[in-house]
Amino acid sequence: MTSMTRRYSDAASQARNAVDKTADFWTEGARAVTGRLFALPQVDLVPAVERYFDLVQRAVEINRRLAIGWAEAAGTLSGTVRGKAESAGDVVREKAEAAGGIAREQAENAERAAREQAAKAEQAEQELARQARQAEREHARQAHARARARYEGLPKAELSDLLAKRDLPKTGNIDELIERLVEADGR
Repeated sequence: MTSMTRRYSDAASQARNAVDKTADFWTEGARAVTGRLFALPQVDLVPAVERYFDLVQRAVEINRRLAIGWAEAAGTLSGTVRGKAESAGDVVREKAEAAGGIAREQAENAERAAREQAAKAEQAEQELARQARQAEREHARQAHARARARYEGLPKAELSDLLAKRDLPKTGNIDELIERLVEADGR
């Protein structure tokens, strides 16, 4: 293997390692985000991941074709032609760097989309919690009204008798006596 081919192979290997590290970092970030969303609505990250890996696969395929072409050309080139091939190698390296930049950008976009989905899910959870609290308060109001209905319409004397049976104070107006009985029923 010529030194030029070895250098190109090393550069391609480094680019692949960078893409692998980026993909691992992105995957771990996505796992961390989705791990916090266990009880939240499902966030669909599959399309973003598929787009990202399609891009990575295209970049790898481009690098593979370029590397094969470079290796074939390097084996047959000599003298002046070899110098021109070196400048083509610079172009290849630039393209590889550009592909890496695109891969990083796609990973950032996917991560941003995951954060946005997580924020939306959190808002939805907060809204559900608010609605649950409101429903709970309404249920408590209705239960209280039903408990009062049992005593509504009873004369004060009957209410006082019921309070006396429970060893509760019998003083106050009818509403106060009814509230005292409702509270005693709730215990």
